[in-house]
Amino acid sequence: MISEKLEKAINNQINKEMFSAYYYYSMAAYLETIGLSGFANFFKIQVAEERYHTDKFFKYLNERGGTVRLEAIAKPPADFGSALHVFELALQHEEYVTKSINDVMALAVEEKDFATVSFLNWFVDEQVEEEATMNEMVNHLKLINGEGKGVLLLDRELAKRTFTPPEL
Repeated sequence: MISEKLEKAINNQINKEMFSAYYYYSMAAYLETIGLSGFANFFKIQVAEERYHTDKFFKYLNERGGTVRLEAIAKPPADFGSALHVFELALQHEEYVTKSINDVMALAVEEKDFATVSFLNWFVDEQVEEEATMNEMVNHLKLINGEGKGVLLLDRELAKRTFTPPEL
């Protein structure tokens, strides 16, 4: 059975993962509006990944005898400026999520809940990948000065991105 403190922390993380999906969906909508459908596709894939993360936490909490308690999801912004700014915000957000997961991990270690530590290791590794991906996109957009033909070529490339969720 999972402790009340860890149950609360995981429920809080579920809310953050749901907000992440909502935030990225807002980014996708904005990018679609300004004619960058490939960039929008990138963020729609991020939405699917965040929903997968939510499902993973949901299943784990239930398996450990906890109760999933969904909270309200904050309203994300709707206007983001340039594509570069969108990715800078996404990188900042992933850094925030990483800190949050690290905080849950620290609590699991403190409570000597090694099943939760083992479970969270996947998320720790995933966050390294998420931050690297966003950082790479920021760097690519900076290299092309966030404008012109380079943006259109990158948009076309991002339109090809897909997501196949691993088995839960």
